[in-house]
Amino acid sequence: MTIEKLQEIDFEKLDGLVPAVIQDSKTRQVLMLGFMNNQALAMTRETGSVVFFSRSRNRIWLKGESSGHKLNVVSISTDCDRDTLLILVEPIGPGVCHEGYESCFFRTWQDDQWQINSEKVFSPETVYGAKS
Repeated sequence: MTIEKLQEIDFEKLDGLVPAVIQDSKTRQVLMLGFMNNQALAMTRETGSVVFFSRSRNRIWLKGESSGHKLNVVSISTDCDRDTLLILVEPIGPGVCHEGYESCFFRTWQDDQWQINSEKVFSPETVYGAKS
């Protein structure tokens, strides 16, 4: 088995970013999709916790830095083009979605509309504070 180097990930296609699909290592549920730059991937490998590059904040972002709902890395894989990551995690906390759900994928297209397919597992207002 060959151990691939960080620089072998293709960060050029999306202007320095790669999508990172986050999946629960036990349930195999897809929890979220984030983006990483080279620094975020290096920090993820070094710390063992998922670190993203936030496009809206234009900065490195440790998942769970404000909520405490961190993602401990179990494994990191890449696709055949080396431009997308699949990260299996052990989630710490009741959920990863900032809207209070276990997964960010809590809506399903059904009967010509988006239907919520799960229950909230935490209160975003309690975790993040009330919106102003």
